[in-house]
Amino acid sequence: MGNNISAILLAAGLSSRMGQSKLLLPWGGTTVLGQVVSTFAAAGMEAIIVVTGGAREQIERLAAELATKYPVRTVYNPEYARGEMLSSIQAGLAVLDSQDRAALIGLGDQPQVQEDTVRRICAAFVRSRSPLVIPSFQNRRGHPWLVACSLWPKILALPISTTPRQFLNTCADQVEYVAADESILQDLDTPEDYTRQRPYRVLRK
Repeated sequence: MGNNISAILLAAGLSSRMGQSKLLLPWGGTTVLGQVVSTFAAAGMEAIIVVTGGAREQIERLAAELATKYPVRTVYNPEYARGEMLSSIQAGLAVLDSQDRAALIGLGDQPQVQEDTVRRICAAFVRSRSPLVIPSFQNRRGHPWLVACSLWPKILALPISTTPRQFLNTCADQVEYVAADESILQDLDTPEDYTRQRPYRVLRK
């Protein structure tokens, strides 16, 4: 993409409602995390940081396999078990290159997100330089969302108990919204979610 925008994929959750690591589940011809990584890479992301925590060894092993095809590296969030999602965002931001102008915050368990959505969010930032660019579907905010480097110090200074929603609400006057489809609201939390949403083709071993 060449716009100095890196992606941070949040992959540190415990998958407690799924009962197993949802990021490792088959999705089409790959895995849930593999699908997200391939979508972001296809959209032109030149660096993809996968933040690990729960099931760290398995997810880092998968990320290493993905790194043979895509620009992927991992960072471990030691606060994953007690911190909110913000702690993983902080872990990702802390390792980004100083030349990055913005970070795209995505969910590792959101394989439905569309390549076009990622491209349009980044294009909106390049065009307007808005500090925050967030996709919206029927007036509901979703993922991935973009945060410019000017706001990173504010995020890094927040207590880990802060939620991303709270942060975004404090910056409401700096947000540019991008219309998107329903996939920005969809993630995989339960076995029912996975059964209902997974594509027909499954990973062949």
